[in-house]
Amino acid sequence: MTVTVFDSRSCILGEGPLWHPLRQQLFWFDIVNCKLLSRLGGRPLEWQFERHVSAAGWIDHGNLLVASETGLSRFNLETGTEEMLCPIEADRKATRSNDGRADPWGGFWIGTMGKAGEPELGTLYRWAHGELRIVETGLTTPNAVCFDGDRACAYYSDTKTRIVWRRPLDPQTGWPAGAKEVFLDLRARETEPEHKPDGAVVDAEGCLWSAQWGSARVARYSPCGKFLQALDLPTGHATCPAFGGPDFTTLFVTSATQKLPEEAVEWRQTAGQTFALKSPVHGRPEPQVQT
Repeated sequence: MTVTVFDSRSCILGEGPLWHPLRQQLFWFDIVNCKLLSRLGGRPLEWQFERHVSAAGWIDHGNLLVASETGLSRFNLETGTEEMLCPIEADRKATRSNDGRADPWGGFWIGTMGKAGEPELGTLYRWAHGELRIVETGLTTPNAVCFDGDRACAYYSDTKTRIVWRRPLDPQTGWPAGAKEVFLDLRARETEPEHKPDGAVVDAEGCLWSAQWGSARVARYSPCGKFLQALDLPTGHATCPAFGGPDFTTLFVTSATQKLPEEAVEWRQTAGQTFALKSPVHGRPEPQVQT
């Protein structure tokens, strides 16, 4: 599988790739540097924020829903203006937003975490139709937020646990409708190494693609949690995948320079860059956020 560098700018903590289906354009974040990044016609673009920003959904052609350490806002790509839609932990200076994604009902899920990775400071939220609810508390690094195509469940993880959970959802409203269950247990086994689940996305066949921090790969799992394949990357800290391109057969993957092992010299040249891989399967367009 050929891996190409989509964007060579090196992010300290690249995250939150989003393919905007109307603009045919990829957006992503460097959380630590408080930047939203993109490319248009081969030209690099960036927007600087004064706070950490980490994930987005698309509202319409000109506006993104941007998740930050103070909440969810409407961000106009042409003017750079913002409108706060839902404050989240705006008074908690020790936390920031992390992984998030729009759901099939037009809502948006977003996790928060301690800025220094402190244990159990994280919370997972869902915002839909103007209502914010807590999905789960006591998390350390909420990640892997994504949804199956049949509106049956959400997936999410706490990277520290090495577990990806599956949570049943009400097919009409999208709110949780039962207890979570283990979907993937990525802790080390006698014959298998440990993998740390970071961001994830579900393809058109219902399989989950997991970017795995420290493993230099994105791995695909069936709807029943069976390992299917892994696509190798040239650097170790893969952070989040997203499908895009005209036919959704390009898999974009963000990465990070943060906390690279000293001995991993071969990872440093491309660390933090954003990659593009030709996917063996089709992805799905991200749902439109309803505001």
